[in-house]
Amino acid sequence: MSSHRNVVLASASPSRKRLLEASGVEFEVIVSGVDEEDPKLTSLPPKEMVLALAILKAHTVKAKVGNNHLIIGCDSTFEFNGKSLGKPLDAKTAIARCKELRGNFGYLHTGQCVIDTKQEIEVSDISTSKVYFAQMSDEEIESYVATGEPLNVAGGFTLDGLSAPFISRIEGDATGIIGLSLPHLRLAVNSLGLHWSNIVKTVVNA
Repeated sequence: MSSHRNVVLASASPSRKRLLEASGVEFEVIVSGVDEEDPKLTSLPPKEMVLALAILKAHTVKAKVGNNHLIIGCDSTFEFNGKSLGKPLDAKTAIARCKELRGNFGYLHTGQCVIDTKQEIEVSDISTSKVYFAQMSDEEIESYVATGEPLNVAGGFTLDGLSAPFISRIEGDATGIIGLSLPHLRLAVNSLGLHWSNIVKTVVNA
């Protein structure tokens, strides 16, 4: 019996899509539509919030697919001074946040939930990495925010985008900072009794 699974990414994030594509995973995207700003969730501590949202997204999408799927639900937030910094959403907030973060560090948490609908088993985990920021000038901050990139990403920055030059150092998993920890995903797949080869494209050497 084949162990192949149809992978579903329960996220519209371009960064998460790029990570899976670059690692050779075959998948489709089904957006959960979960309200990430629900006060019941945003009031939770940062780590608990991302895990709860990842699980909720995965289960929401589970109701829409068949019984031979591997669903990946994810959520990320940036913790600074004990508080969760989500998406800035507007330029004023993004500028203030950049000024607060410059020369400082915080923790990027990515919660992940993987559901195997064939076995009715799920695995969830959290990837946490420490992120250090350079001393950005006011001009650099204003120019960066003007690009619009930071408005809709957790913490107002992204390691695989225009803010990369302003991230001076990281401690932890780079892919987790981008939004989907590939090492954690591989471990989740293995813990379900599957292999990484069950979700990636078959490569035939010429």
